[in-house]
Amino acid sequence: MAFSSLRRFLPRSLFGRALAILLVPIVVLQLVVGLVFFQRHYLRVSEQMSRSVAYMLAYATAQLDSSDTPAEAELRLVALARPLGLAMRFEPGKGVTPGVRRDFFDFTGAVIAETFREAIVEPVAIDFSDSRAAVLEIGTRLGALHVEVPRDRLSVANPHQLLVLMILAAIILSLVAVIFLRNQVRPIRALAEASDEFGKGRSVPFRPTGAEEVRRAGAAFLSMRARLERQIEQRTQMLSGVSHDLRSPLTRMKLTLAMMDDCEETRDLSQDVDQMERMLGAFLAFARGDGLETTAPADPVSLAAAVVEAARREGRQVRLEAVDVPSGTMIPMRAGAVGRALSNLVGNGARHGSEVLITVRLAPRTVSFIVEDDGPGIAEADRGRALQPFARLDEARTPSDGNVGLGLSIALDVARSHGGSLELGDSLELGGLRAILRLPR
Repeated sequence: MAFSSLRRFLPRSLFGRALAILLVPIVVLQLVVGLVFFQRHYLRVSEQMSRSVAYMLAYATAQLDSSDTPAEAELRLVALARPLGLAMRFEPGKGVTPGVRRDFFDFTGAVIAETFREAIVEPVAIDFSDSRAAVLEIGTRLGALHVEVPRDRLSVANPHQLLVLMILAAIILSLVAVIFLRNQVRPIRALAEASDEFGKGRSVPFRPTGAEEVRRAGAAFLSMRARLERQIEQRTQMLSGVSHDLRSPLTRMKLTLAMMDDCEETRDLSQDVDQMERMLGAFLAFARGDGLETTAPADPVSLAAAVVEAARREGRQVRLEAVDVPSGTMIPMRAGAVGRALSNLVGNGARHGSEVLITVRLAPRTVSFIVEDDGPGIAEADRGRALQPFARLDEARTPSDGNVGLGLSIALDVARSHGGSLELGDSLELGGLRAILRLPR
């Protein structure tokens, strides 16, 4: 349960997680070492140094307390100042209010003050406001003893040097770790990009590099890509041969019918042959796909305009609109496959309605071809089945017009081969079906 809650704060990328695995122990180690150094070394050494000074001041205070007059006390203080190496001044008759004045982050000041209070019985006032020296006032029987003690006699002079070296070493190690990890993650990113591009129908150059495991994964990807490309090419070549073999008898039948007398029977047979030819073309187009077509930059508006022009030549009422598409925009795609998908969508809309609208819309990461019609549309419950091959929602209809239920399936196959999608919905403008062919840029 606790791990599940912590998982939200973990980095999502491999680089981030590996970096956290390296940096978190370094940071924790630096904190522990710094804390141990501060408590076990810095504070303890400061306590020992300040205790020796406190014993000197306690001795000087005792000498002043044993004096009979202030003059005698000053003489004794002068005699003690040189051996003790301290700047001391006696102020006869002055009282002392105990207290400590220090900054919040002066941690050694608290240790020094506590040490002085333990070693000196008399009231002590300590001022640490000057970073170079500590000013003490010690109460005696005859007056106040004013002492200035250099801070380097009370604590380590440059304790931060070790901490700075530790932090500097941690930064250098972290930079080395970042550079090393970036080099290790780069081949994985290249493999992911190559896989993503191949899923969109684009074959980009890729060479396995990095650690042995990453190179093995890259080699496996290249082998898989080569096998898939070889299978697609073999299937395309095989189906091209099948297409030729199947079309030859149909062509002979058409020639035979053309040489026969014109009658109702020959006209019916000719229509059947034409229907068989259209159905055969649809079957082969679906089975063959677009394995031999390569991806190249294409203008989506020009492509849609060509589809619209072809549909108008067939007597269909089709309009074209472009939204947020700058002139000369080029999108990598298999233009032939996308054109056939749009033609199928337009044909599907014209078959069930009287007006079709194609809208080309450009987004930061995608380009969308939106095909709408004014037909009856497709119920939401039937949209999944409508995308299946050979699916005809009106079972009572016969494929007399060559419709075998492959138009939406071919469009879906083209979208998926580009790494995109095909979505069906309701047209808000025309009231019929809306099909969105969305492709990545």
